[in-house]
Amino acid sequence: MELRQLRYFMEVAEREHVSEAAVHLHVAQSAISRQITNLEKELGVNLFEREGRNIKLSQIGKTFYTHTKLAMQAIEHAKKQIDDFLDPERGIIKIGFPTSLSTHLVPSVISAFKEAHPNIKFHLRQGSYHFLIDSVKKGEMGVAFLGPLPKSEPEIASHILFTESILALLPINHPLAERDSLYLSDLKKDDFVSFPNGYILKKMMLDTCKQAGFTPTVSAEGEDLDAIKGLVSAGIGVTLLPESTFHESTPRMTVKIPLEIPEVRRTVGIIKPKERTLAPSEELFYSFVKQFYSRLQGFQ
Repeated sequence: MELRQLRYFMEVAEREHVSEAAVHLHVAQSAISRQITNLEKELGVNLFEREGRNIKLSQIGKTFYTHTKLAMQAIEHAKKQIDDFLDPERGIIKIGFPTSLSTHLVPSVISAFKEAHPNIKFHLRQGSYHFLIDSVKKGEMGVAFLGPLPKSEPEIASHILFTESILALLPINHPLAERDSLYLSDLKKDDFVSFPNGYILKKMMLDTCKQAGFTPTVSAEGEDLDAIKGLVSAGIGVTLLPESTFHESTPRMTVKIPLEIPEVRRTVGIIKPKERTLAPSEELFYSFVKQFYSRLQGFQ
């Protein structure tokens, strides 16, 4: 079994068309067909079912594809580590981040790192809280930024970069808009704007309201910060958001107000796999991020 055969098999399996796979791989169609035939003979099974010019994976072919995909990911990871060892200043770093850290933390860190290491490239992926944790576990990402950091993930190593307060965001014409601080229970009769179920900021909001003795009435949902802030600006409801999401400015027609009771804070940090060794470029980035925020705190 050759690596070339597995690559050809993966390409045909994903495209379900030999000629399209040949174009993408820049090889003759006959070469792909021959290598897949050889692979099937070696395995003693038909990996594909032919339907005219199109083909699709057989049942056993689907099983083989699942395992081959994992094997190819492991091989690519190993090759990447070798490439980085040969020249760690030209590696590729795969980084994940949630929407709540996309407007300030990620751009600031990436910009500073690229200034110091201009030849290192990035693959950036925004995702939900649990998606990012799972991606780091599986090796699909090297590191990820998170807020809050997970408390019970034995496969994950984490480092706190800073902690921040959770603030209330109210429409500017809200009866409590001129307050310097709020008891969260003051908002128990208000409609709330929230992220959908499954988002960590939705859970944070529900847990905080529960701590204040009530369950919020959610009147509207949005999947990103701009949508949430826009709904509050329109007077649809109030919401709770981390302080860093207001780094540039408070959205127009809204006011942000600190919570006095309960006072809620979240950790923000970076995670990496605990058991799997990072590639040198990824380890370089992980160390850089820790030092970057350590210096910032020293200036505060």
